[in-house]
Amino acid sequence: MSGQASRPEGASANRDTHETAILTIDLRALADNYRDLSDRTRPAECAAVVKADAYGLGMAQAAAVLWRNGCRTYFVATIAEAVDLRVLLAEAVIYVLNGLLAGTAATFHQHGLRPVLNSASEVRDWANYCSSVGEALPCAIHVDTGMNRLGLSATDIDEIRGMGDLWQTVTLSLVMSHLACADDHAHAKNGRQRERFEVIRMLFPKALTSLANSAGILLGSEYHYDLVRPGVALYGGHPQRQGDNPFRPVVHLMGRILQIRDTARGETVGYGATRTLDRPTRIAVVAVGYADGLFRALSAGDGEAGLIAYLGPYAVPVLGRVSMDLVSVDVTDVPEAFRQRGAWVELLGPNVSAHTMASQAGTIDYEVLTSLGSRATRRYVGI
Repeated sequence: MSGQASRPEGASANRDTHETAILTIDLRALADNYRDLSDRTRPAECAAVVKADAYGLGMAQAAAVLWRNGCRTYFVATIAEAVDLRVLLAEAVIYVLNGLLAGTAATFHQHGLRPVLNSASEVRDWANYCSSVGEALPCAIHVDTGMNRLGLSATDIDEIRGMGDLWQTVTLSLVMSHLACADDHAHAKNGRQRERFEVIRMLFPKALTSLANSAGILLGSEYHYDLVRPGVALYGGHPQRQGDNPFRPVVHLMGRILQIRDTARGETVGYGATRTLDRPTRIAVVAVGYADGLFRALSAGDGEAGLIAYLGPYAVPVLGRVSMDLVSVDVTDVPEAFRQRGAWVELLGPNVSAHTMASQAGTIDYEVLTSLGSRATRRYVGI
């Protein structure tokens, strides 16, 4: 293997010399993940969750790829995200998970958006608006089956069941709920929530139904219903705690080596002098830090195992604290051909998955993806 192995995928030989970090987003992998999820869940419709700028990877680019690969229904968190998505996809079905804020019904109507109604009061507000404009506009209801976050409570459900003619003024297009523990396929709460959902969905027999997010999809076909809502799996994250990740990685973060320095045994590295070297060490200082999404929790003080990055095919452990703009890695055992000023170190990619980074930092894949900073030069490949 040559010394060019550390070049970030998609980077050209003539890339700008000022680049110090490159975030490569593989849109072909995103498309492959969507097709995989669609195949797993057929005949259910496979929607896509593109909230938070498609988990930080770029809603404009992700939505276009998903549309070309057959996705017609999308979920976002906020009405602002939905309005932006409507500009990109004129014909898509777009649901807003955060529901109907006071005074926003006309915006939903204007842009052809669908609120996910989370309370009896939201249901009444939407029905009142529909009555005022004389149109039975579509909406979803989110029923709480045990998450105790957003969603209609048992009391709310009893209330809306008794609203009589109200249901003639709106079009209920979807009944949905959300699983609290689907990342643990053995958790008993999964089955209890599904049983509760079965009871509630029968109250609204004409509407489509949806329960499964990315992790819920992997629980099996009994969780798929009419529509599934994958998010993190689309972007290469591992939805469940157990087993291997069946989805392709989408994101690669590479940092450039700014300096190679030789240090003696007993010297310390970085802020706080938290790491004392136990041998003469050759250190590479890399231009990525927590401002780029490399969590400070990935640091490696004395007796700690921090993130293992890669320089070409060689593992290079983090030494000391991750700082805002820089991180130090141990390249002592890397051949000279690879450990050069200006070479590229993989912080996230084929050798360092989002799941690996998340586990090391004590967080989840979702936070890794959405925390990637805007400073790195973004490159979209596989278009």
